[in-house]
Amino acid sequence: MANPLKIGISCYSSAGGSGIVATEMGLALARRGHEVHFITSSSPFRVRECLERVCVHTVETMDYPLFQHPPYTLALAVKMHQVASYHGLDLLHVHYAIPHTASAILASQMGSRRIPVVTTLHGTDITLVGNHPSYHRITRFCIEQSDRVTAVSNWLAEETHRTFHTDKRIRIIPNFVNTETFKPGYDPELRRRFARDDELIMLHASNFRPVKCAIKVVDIFARVQERFPTRLLLAGDGPELCKVEHRIKELGLTDRVSVLGAWDDMSELLPLADLYLQPSLHESFGLAGLEATSAGVPVLITDNGGPGEFVRNGENGYLLNSDDLDAWVDASCMLFDDNDLRARVSANARARVLADFADEKVIGKYESLFQDLVTSKAD
Repeated sequence: MANPLKIGISCYSSAGGSGIVATEMGLALARRGHEVHFITSSSPFRVRECLERVCVHTVETMDYPLFQHPPYTLALAVKMHQVASYHGLDLLHVHYAIPHTASAILASQMGSRRIPVVTTLHGTDITLVGNHPSYHRITRFCIEQSDRVTAVSNWLAEETHRTFHTDKRIRIIPNFVNTETFKPGYDPELRRRFARDDELIMLHASNFRPVKCAIKVVDIFARVQERFPTRLLLAGDGPELCKVEHRIKELGLTDRVSVLGAWDDMSELLPLADLYLQPSLHESFGLAGLEATSAGVPVLITDNGGPGEFVRNGENGYLLNSDDLDAWVDASCMLFDDNDLRARVSANARARVLADFADEKVIGKYESLFQDLVTSKAD
C-alpha cells in the first residue's frame, strides 16, 4: 500500500445501496491502513465495527422559525470543512450527487487549502433526482466541478453523459461485496423460522420504492407456489410496502409470505434463499443482487440497466424483462424443477463475484484513484 490517506466520506446513512457501498468502502479502507472520517446526518447503517482508524462525525442543523426545512446542505458543508481542517483530510469522497457533492464543493473552497472532491454516482441521483428540473443544473455543475467522478456501472456513466451533456470523464468502478461476510451457508434454525425443510424460499430485498416493482414479486411468487412448496421473504421498508401487503392479502398468501421489515444483517438472511428476485424497472447496478450472488443464491434480475455487468444470462443468473411476468415464473420454475441446474448457477454466481467483485479487488481501484488525485494536487 502507498502512503496512508485521510479520507472524508459523506453518504446517506440509511439502508439504501449508496450508503451501504460508502460504508463498506470506508471500513475496508480503514482495514487497509487509511484514516476514515464519516461525515453524515447519523451513524451509517453498517458501521458496527469499532475500528481504530474510523471516526463518525454527525451533522447538526439549526431549527429556526424562518426555516421551513433546516438547511442540511449548508450544515454539512460546514461540518466537512471543520473535519477536513482539524484532521487534515487529503480528500472528500461523496456518494450520491445531491446534496453531498454540492456541500463538498462548498466546503473545499471555505479555507485557504482547497480539498479535492471525488463524487461517486449511484443511480437515482442521476436518473431521478438529478434529472428533475429543480436539480438538473446543480447536478451538472457538481459533476463538472468534482476533481474525479466515478460511476458504479457503464450503463450509469452513459446515462450521465446523455442526461447532462457533459464531457467530464467518468471512471467506472463497480459495486463490490465482502465475500467473507456474504458467502454460502446458513443457520438451519433461522431457516426453520420461515420454512419447513421441504419448502423452497424466494427472497426480495429493497427500499420498496415504485422503481423496485415489489408487487410483481408477489405476483410471481403466487404463481410459482402453486407448483412448488415455496415461501416468500420480503426484507426492507419503504413507500410501496403497504401496497405490497395489500396485494398479499388480496391473493390470500399471508400465511406463506413473511414481511420482515428492515433486516440488520442481510448476510445471514440471503443464504437462506433458493432464489432471489429483483424485477425492477431498471437498476443502475443492483447491489442486493450482487450480495445474493456472493452468497451463492441464483438471481433473477431486470435486464434494464447495470445488472448485465455482473450477471451473465443463463450462466450465473437470469436477466429478464420486468414486464414479462411469464418469463419470471418460467425461469423460477425451471430452477426449482432442476436441482443440478440450480446448483450450477449457484456455483457460477459465487465464482463470478470472487473473480471480479470481491471488495479487496475493487477497493484497490479506489485507492489508486485517490493516490493519483492527491499526488496530482500536490504537484
